Amino acid sequence: MDKAAPRVAIRVTDLVVGFGRRVVIDHLSLDVVQGEILGLVGASGSGKSVLMRSIIGLLPPQGGTIEVMGTPIGSASDRRTRAIAGRWGILFQRGALFSSLTARQNVQFPLREALTISDRLLDEIANAKLEMVGLSAEDGDKFPAELSGGMTKRVALARALALDPAIVFLDEPTSGLDPISAGDFDALIKTLQKTLGLTVFMVTHDLASLNTVCDRIAALADGRIAALGTMHDVLRSEHPWVRAYFRGKRSLMLQPKGS
Repeated sequence: MDKAAPRVAIRVTDLVVGFGRRVVIDHLSLDVVQGEILGLVGASGSGKSVLMRSIIGLLPPQGGTIEVMGTPIGSASDRRTRAIAGRWGILFQRGALFSSLTARQNVQFPLREALTISDRLLDEIANAKLEMVGLSAEDGDKFPAELSGGMTKRVALARALALDPAIVFLDEPTSGLDPISAGDFDALIKTLQKTLGLTVFMVTHDLASLNTVCDRIAALADGRIAALGTMHDVLRSEHPWVRAYFRGKRSLMLQPKGS
């Protein structure tokens, strides 16, 4: 008996996004399978964050369609759009924490927006999320200015997980971290993805993250997906940018044995 086809969490079809006459995303199509970690990589200014922001409805497309968990983005009713937005969490680049709120209050922010629950329950949920990402309840009393770079990312991740999402979007999650902290954060993402059954859409330029964490990699170039698949698949691509990025001098650790 044939295996059932994998369920698609995110489906982007023939997407066009631009600013004025400048086209950034040019008839791009991409499926993200439910339960996988997909890493999106591309040159600076290639449109990685533009694609992510289009998927979550922050940038209107000029053409094509986007579906998240079967719901069209951009054409669904306000009620349906709000409902599907509650099924994803977002970690923006550099964390984007509210500086006037404590770590705990930052985690509570989406809970206060979406739910009507007691302050006691808000504290319990926020503390549980902080512990889930390797922080303590005491860390929840700290303000963003008192947090290290790694702690800031963890608080931002706890906030992204506050509403128990099915999909998590990560925008350059290891940017600005030292190699040890970045490796620890990668391991945390992988553990949470397995434990919670998350679908993870990760925008990154970190070769180590792409190699150790991602189930599949999508390489963005010229406004389209130039290569897609496992690291082994992408290393075999002959696209000029993909070849330069993944097979250049700084990426020798990724080369298959005997290459």
